[in-house]
Amino acid sequence: MNRPLAIPGLAADIRAGRRAALARAITLIESRRADHEAAARELVQELLPATGAAIRVGITGSPGVGKSTTIDALGMYLIEHGHSIAVLAVDPSSVRSGGSILGDKTRMARLSAAEAAYIRPSPAAGTLGGVAAKTREAMLLCEAAGFDVVLVETVGTGQSETAVCDMTDFFLALMLPGAGDELQGIKKGIVELADMIAVNKADGDNVGRANRAAAEYRSALRILSPRSEHWHPPVLTYSGLTGSGIDTLWQKVLDHRAAMNASGEFAQRRSQQQVKWMWSMFEDRFKARLRGDAAIRAKVKATEAAVAGGRITPALAADQIAELLR
Repeated sequence: MNRPLAIPGLAADIRAGRRAALARAITLIESRRADHEAAARELVQELLPATGAAIRVGITGSPGVGKSTTIDALGMYLIEHGHSIAVLAVDPSSVRSGGSILGDKTRMARLSAAEAAYIRPSPAAGTLGGVAAKTREAMLLCEAAGFDVVLVETVGTGQSETAVCDMTDFFLALMLPGAGDELQGIKKGIVELADMIAVNKADGDNVGRANRAAAEYRSALRILSPRSEHWHPPVLTYSGLTGSGIDTLWQKVLDHRAAMNASGEFAQRRSQQQVKWMWSMFEDRFKARLRGDAAIRAKVKATEAAVAGGRITPALAADQIAELLR
């Protein structure tokens, strides 16, 4: 790749909103080749002034909660109101299974066919940290391409929620009707991260169950500390299938943004996310050096064996590994 010529041209095409250029650029940032990684850093840096204006929404929920249906309904609602939508996924299982969003595209039938929408599966980066880092960069590229709403989907398991929360402005947790047992099984961490809880499938015979579930979640939130003193997470019901309540759901996202801007917390949160990203990338660089240098890799293996055999302490081993990287 001729970087001096290719990157400015690619950046210009992305700013012009050319989809093929955006797809090539995201493929570039997903690459592990050293020259591609250097080119990707240059590209993101060049596009940085064109980023940051989009509304970034993280969406989580257990399998079967209707994330795809919700994203399809919400995306179409936003497009009808003049927005352009990018959908990204954070799925640490993508290395093993290929991820789920490729299948989800068939369940986002309207959105995947819409001119004002762009759907991209998560990169198979091997670790959650790697996936999250590439998704952050993909998000910036989508913003530079002119998408003013970015929806970041997580599979709803493991640490992916924290990763998505750390890269978005608003974190939405989707739940199913029938609180009861499901309420007991919900992870406290997800509820504490959520800026809003939305109970899906509030249609037909499910309306009563959805309302009861919402009441249970409201009670649960009263005993938890909200993420922000300026925003108390609301709980609402909606139907991704019929679209009922989608307008209210989006209005809450806008209300949250207004409250965060008024308090100054929006800018503060964005700044903190950038710093977290920096340290995450810093750690990835060091880990890459450990994996990439054959001599260092052999010494690390020997150090691991010494720790496993009880010959040295983990603390001393960590010092020895850090010394190898000097």
